[in-house]
Amino acid sequence: MNSDSLLHRIFHLYYDGFRSMTLGKTLWAVILVKLFIIFAVLKLFFFPNFIGQHAEEGQEAEFVAGEMLGRNPQ
Repeated sequence: MNSDSLLHRIFHLYYDGFRSMTLGKTLWAVILVKLFIIFAVLKLFFFPNFIGQHAEEGQEAEFVAGEMLGRNPQ
């Protein structure tokens, strides 16, 4: 079997499937909105730039190394 024809058939399978979707397009839109909320909005509120706020410019690696070595495991 020729690999070009196989790739061509796989591409057209997905292309035709996504083109003929009706409810699926709405579901993909919902998925993309949820991913945007998870990765963009939640990052702003729950994951602040701690290293950027506490380390000097250009000294981020030393700050992280000092924090890791300075902590005592319980």
